[in-house]
Amino acid sequence: MADRTNRLGVKRKEKKVEDKAKDEKDKEKEKGKEKALKKPDKPVKKQEKTEKTEPPKAAEEKTNGESEGATAAEANNNEDNGEFQPIELPPFEIVTGELMSPFYFKFQFRNVEYSSGRNKTLLCFRVDTAGDNAETLQGYMEDEHALAHAEEAFFQQVLPNNASQEYNVTWYVSSSPCVACAVKLVGILQQRKKLRLCIFCSRLFEWEEPEIAGGLKALVQAGCKLRMMKPVDFVHVWDTYVEKEDEESFTPWEDCQENYDYYFEKLADVLK
Repeated sequence: MADRTNRLGVKRKEKKVEDKAKDEKDKEKEKGKEKALKKPDKPVKKQEKTEKTEPPKAAEEKTNGESEGATAAEANNNEDNGEFQPIELPPFEIVTGELMSPFYFKFQFRNVEYSSGRNKTLLCFRVDTAGDNAETLQGYMEDEHALAHAEEAFFQQVLPNNASQEYNVTWYVSSSPCVACAVKLVGILQQRKKLRLCIFCSRLFEWEEPEIAGGLKALVQAGCKLRMMKPVDFVHVWDTYVEKEDEESFTPWEDCQENYDYYFEKLADVLK
């Protein structure tokens, strides 16, 4: 009986060893299958890389007049080579419309002494023509890092160059003209004798600088009426040139009158 029991124990151990070896073979087979399944991933990655490099080829096939496509192709090639070169963006365009947003008005038109962060000019205009073809044209313009400031762009995009027509132009601007704009406005007023220009300014732009002060003086001497915006003028701009919801009303800020008095005195000193 003892021998039989020992033989059965030996067979059981041998069977366990065989089962273990079989399990290890099965595991190796499964690993082999997984490797075989993963192999197709490489062609897929190559295909994705090919798709990324196709746009530059398409850009190269564009005509010589389409410089933007060529720029995009050069940028992609630089990225493929591990190099990056910044693309020069075009300047912001002049924006024109009938009504501006309430946020732009409340921020850009506020007549504070120090205008930090207010890096654009908002210009609200009204044009009245005389004669048989009398009509009124109004709207607003804004600029930001543009080739032409809003003052110059007004005479390029809004008011036609008709020296024989009589125009009465009224502006409400967030800031007084810079030196370059003042010089250009003087030239326009000298050429167009029937043009009348009145500018209401929320703030004075760097009025302490002698060149800017001289430009404002020359502008007034050329016939332009230069004024500072009173609280009632801010209400008028809000009612006329600002897009509102549910007839939203506007109340001038607390220091509006005080700031007007301050700028009124500074403008009087400049124009002496």
